[in-house]
Amino acid sequence: MQIFKNAAVVATLGLSATSAFAQEVTLRFQHFVSPASANPTYFMQPWADTIEEQSNGRIKVELYPFMQLGGSAASQFDLIRDGAIDGGWVIPGYQPNRFPEAEAMELPFMTTKSGEEASAAAWTFTQQYLMDDFADVHLIAAHMHGPGIVHKRGASVGAVEDFAGLKLRGPSRPATLLLEELGATPIGMPVPQFPEALSRGVVDGGVITWEMSPSLKLDELTDSHTDVAGDKALYNLFFIWAMNKDVYEGMPDDLRAVIDANSGMMASMWAGRAHDTGDIVGREVMAADGNEIATLSEAETDRIKALGENVTAAWIAEMDAKGFDGAALVAAAQKAVRDTTQ
Repeated sequence: MQIFKNAAVVATLGLSATSAFAQEVTLRFQHFVSPASANPTYFMQPWADTIEEQSNGRIKVELYPFMQLGGSAASQFDLIRDGAIDGGWVIPGYQPNRFPEAEAMELPFMTTKSGEEASAAAWTFTQQYLMDDFADVHLIAAHMHGPGIVHKRGASVGAVEDFAGLKLRGPSRPATLLLEELGATPIGMPVPQFPEALSRGVVDGGVITWEMSPSLKLDELTDSHTDVAGDKALYNLFFIWAMNKDVYEGMPDDLRAVIDANSGMMASMWAGRAHDTGDIVGREVMAADGNEIATLSEAETDRIKALGENVTAAWIAEMDAKGFDGAALVAAAQKAVRDTTQ
């Protein structure tokens, strides 16, 4: 919600919001993870500080972690759209089938292991295909994280066969489809539920980034962490940073300009870079605790890539059945990724 200081005076004098008085706005943005995790630390808080500084203190962005303003991680988009919060962090994949085109960026081995590169591709793809999907909010950034890692209790996975029977948490439909193809039993769940599911034995492990590992206490709850070989990520996750459309449009032109100056490609890459920074820290924490850090061989990675191609082919067919051009979406996502690495 906006808090307009001097609002009563403006109303009494019948003045417009952009006249006579310098309007001051407080924006409440919400997310669902620890404030000590990478995106809040290296993107959200610096972004909020930059907005305040460039607006000469006329915009203040308050950040609320752990869904402190209410609702669930899966309901974030609707909370922003409906004005329950002014803005926040959204994982569209937490609402399966609602934003199907975004899944193209999340398919197996689609992105590089650089969150910054993947996020540049995500913004390009979003501009091409997803603006209509997100038309009910004001989009600030679209980004990805770094490589998704397999974290589990016990020894690391060393071959495709080691996935058989494992109950593994997945964050999105493409990720759970890949886990199923690998022979695991995928259990889709938002990140806040993962630590409890591990501690109660509901899951044997799951896929998530290095950077989230310390805040989820995966150094204590798991024993091993496995990446695939090569420069492509096993899977990735698509995020948006957005605000309520009416709140944005109700701000004076000069304050909207501050938001605009910290939006788009630069903000998307900034958010992705935050994950890259956090990945370095997270991996170091897991290693320092004595956990096993492993990388699958190139041969086993190639076997997983082949299974990933099955997931992508099935996804294309599913999208075609829904009236989309699945192959075109995949080709566009691949091109966006190529263009960021050339």
